[in-house]
Amino acid sequence: MTAAGGQTALLFPGQGSQTPEMRDVVAAHRPDLLELACEVVGDDPFARVDDGTRYAQPAIYCAAIVGWERLVAAGVRADALAGHSLGEVAALVAGGALSAEDGLRLVAIRGRLMQESGEASGDGSMLALLGSGAAERAAQVAEPHGLTVANDNAPNQVVLSGDRGAFDAAAQTAKGLGLRAVPLPVTGAFHSPFMAGAEPQFAQALAAIDFAAPTTPVVSSITTEPFDDVPARLAEALTRPVRWRETVLALHRRGVRRFVETGPGKVLTGLVRRTVDDVEALTADQLLERAGA
Repeated sequence: MTAAGGQTALLFPGQGSQTPEMRDVVAAHRPDLLELACEVVGDDPFARVDDGTRYAQPAIYCAAIVGWERLVAAGVRADALAGHSLGEVAALVAGGALSAEDGLRLVAIRGRLMQESGEASGDGSMLALLGSGAAERAAQVAEPHGLTVANDNAPNQVVLSGDRGAFDAAAQTAKGLGLRAVPLPVTGAFHSPFMAGAEPQFAQALAAIDFAAPTTPVVSSITTEPFDDVPARLAEALTRPVRWRETVLALHRRGVRRFVETGPGKVLTGLVRRTVDDVEALTADQLLERAGA
């Protein structure tokens, strides 16, 4: 199953994409992956998905892998792959760079280290900027208050990271620029220097994996280019911003005209629609329902 008039990219979501039914979907299609998730996390990550990134990341990863496998079984062919933050690991699995099981082990370590680093670094958190021109004005809000751009998600949605104590003043600056600032319910300043403590241990975990060269191009949301040195790019992604808007534009320049989100959720589908106009953006469930699969 290919896209008419252009290439197809499969997108793998990051944190915040969880849905109530995703555990049941994973249990139905990959009970072995659910069992391994409980083993490597030390608890059922789906039952505790709202208790922090150490649980949310493995749960969302498993659901994304199942969504991808269902698409493959239905004959959907990807010309390119990309993942948002933790979704990059699932995208690399889909690209043949590592196994789903090794990907899950990495994600469990990643989620734990990020949560621990966030808790150890003090009052770090994230602030969403919403409104027309958010991507263009984000630096004007961030820099005066010692914050950094963490997620450039779409033209009208950017997320800043840094000390929560600066958020009130940053929100006033944002208001003066016609933007709305919304604190996010997270326990760390992800994709910022606040995560530096997690990087060395995660790099060690990455070094233990024998990565293969992807057989399908996997575009990094950190560099907006196809992955080259996979372990290095995944390690530095902990402290570098997610350039999702630019990644979508890069895929579009490569000829992608259909973006399919593996799930769970439909966050990335919405971001694609806000970034490019002349494309089809839909979820795996929507595509499978259309195909009668």
